[in-house]
Amino acid sequence: MPVRLRPADAVVALTEVLRGGLDPESCPARLGVPVPAGELLLMPAATEEYAGVKIAGVAPQNPERGLPRITGSYLLLDGTTLLPLALLDGAALTALRTPAVTAVALDRLAAPSAAHLVLFGTGPQAYGHLDALRAVRRLERVTVVGRRHGPVAELVDHAERLGLAAARGTPDAVADADLVVCCTTATEPLFDGALVPDHAAVAAVGSHSPTGREVDTVLVRRSACYVEARAAALREAGDLLLALPPEVAAVPAAREQAARGWMNLAELVACTGGGGAGSGGAGSGGACDGARYEGSMSVPMDRPRFFKSVGMAWQDLAVAAAAYREWGGRADQASWTAGGGPGVP
Repeated sequence: MPVRLRPADAVVALTEVLRGGLDPESCPARLGVPVPAGELLLMPAATEEYAGVKIAGVAPQNPERGLPRITGSYLLLDGTTLLPLALLDGAALTALRTPAVTAVALDRLAAPSAAHLVLFGTGPQAYGHLDALRAVRRLERVTVVGRRHGPVAELVDHAERLGLAAARGTPDAVADADLVVCCTTATEPLFDGALVPDHAAVAAVGSHSPTGREVDTVLVRRSACYVEARAAALREAGDLLLALPPEVAAVPAAREQAARGWMNLAELVACTGGGGAGSGGAGSGGACDGARYEGSMSVPMDRPRFFKSVGMAWQDLAVAAAAYREWGGRADQASWTAGGGPGVP
């Protein structure tokens, strides 16, 4: 089944799931298996209505072959019978849901007047993030930062066709940014975090490794920090983990205590209501091995806001289910063909 969902609809699907009471802290962990070509990822999730699992491949050498770095498929199942409903393109699903997650967060963390996006990366995620952020904010200007002139020029041309003022930039462009999004394969910081203005909101989505990062310690320690889930961040968010003081990083209990200062996405959606930085309210306070969020329940505007995303299975399920409903499917349409395979389009 093709993934034919607009970025704005994916944002709505994720937001509705979070407002419906989903606790991202309780969601299953990603299973990663090293293989000769890279890594295989298994990401299951379930609700009463739907279940699903994504099998994704991360093949670092594929771009040199003219092939996508991220591959895979998503199997959507009926939540009651666990019979197959649809088979979706896993790479297309990832390219839609990751930017949508960022948009949910940055819509709530960005300053009301945010208009200038500095975008690190030129792959599918960069294009997806441009579309998703345009769905929630009135961007006027984009600065593209990348290693290769050709892909940077193509993305700049694409942004100009969308009606934006666009240009190629260098890492120090963050000094003039309202929004910064990092969607690269980098394992070392991309820019000097001291340059980011206090009013800016930053998102890093390129890594799910505890030993890799796109932003530096300076930015993390300056910022109010937000995550999809504290439990997932403690496993996989090198951007945050590598910024911990050595004496904290070395002790599991100390790491968990530090993570209590990271607001998760469900709490952010709850405390900001309809969205927008500076809002306040009561959050859900999801658990992380018994730990609850202990920070302020309002979004500060006196320092950068940093959102770290590693990707979680509940997000794939929420967007896959929305895409299935958009296609016209229902949860009671599960079937199994005579040949033993899923009766899906």
